[in-house]
Amino acid sequence: MSDLSWAWIPITIMAAGLQTGRNAIQLHLTEQLGTIGATQVRFLYGFPIAASLTILALLITKSEIPKINPAFLSFIFVGAFAQIFATSLMLAAMRYRAFVVVTALTKAEPIEVAIFGFIILNDQLSFISLVAITIATAGVILMAYNQPTHSSQRLSIYPVLMGLSSGAFFAIAAVSFRGAILSLDGDNIVINASWSLSFCLAIQAISLCIWMYFFNRNELIQTFKLWRISFMGGLLGALASKAWFLGFALTAAANVRTLGLIEILFAQILTRRIFLTRVSTREFIGISAIILGVGVLLLHQGLGSS
Repeated sequence: MSDLSWAWIPITIMAAGLQTGRNAIQLHLTEQLGTIGATQVRFLYGFPIAASLTILALLITKSEIPKINPAFLSFIFVGAFAQIFATSLMLAAMRYRAFVVVTALTKAEPIEVAIFGFIILNDQLSFISLVAITIATAGVILMAYNQPTHSSQRLSIYPVLMGLSSGAFFAIAAVSFRGAILSLDGDNIVINASWSLSFCLAIQAISLCIWMYFFNRNELIQTFKLWRISFMGGLLGALASKAWFLGFALTAAANVRTLGLIEILFAQILTRRIFLTRVSTREFIGISAIILGVGVLLLHQGLGSS
């Protein structure tokens, strides 16, 4: 066993904390920049940071820049745009439901993957997987039918659907990014991951800048005027992404994703301390059910693949 075999634990906790902070900054920026503008901040200000870290890694390891191939381009473009949709849906949902509630919904992604795999690919589900899916689904239903804080009942259901859709797009992005990394030549996964992240952020920043220039120029200008807080969002986002990739390089993805559920705890702390939002009893039970269901599913998958 490597002396650093335990390092994935603090790295994953750090990644979850950084990601929670980035999401909170982006949510705050939605009031001034709108959903698309707040989404852009993550990519626009994250790219130069990720690029700098990639250059530093190349210099330290004396490695060459990985060669781009068609498979890499296909994976990275799909992942880049899936992540844009995922982030936009997440931020939109957070405008109507508590920060921690939407965070929990996006973490239901492994449940969605298991269900989609069964429906589309005819992947067999074990009894434990079915129990985990049932528990997590019950949690989602509890939150979907929570008493709305707005006048329209639809506002109680639609944010839940947006949160679940966000998790699905995050799943597509994660699979695509892993495919992009594995498609590159070379055995240095840190370099491959760093290069993939930088390339992805460049695609996302350029694409959203072009879209906003033609369709929402005022918000694009505001992203530059609010550069101080936007830079913090980009910094936390870039560091969180690097930490996630490093965690996946050190241990099985199931281990990282299971421990990564601690992000819901961080989100709960911010919900109470910063956003001053109270979570209802039904929402709390729903969140707990999702955590339990996803945790059981991921641990079962991890044990099954070991």
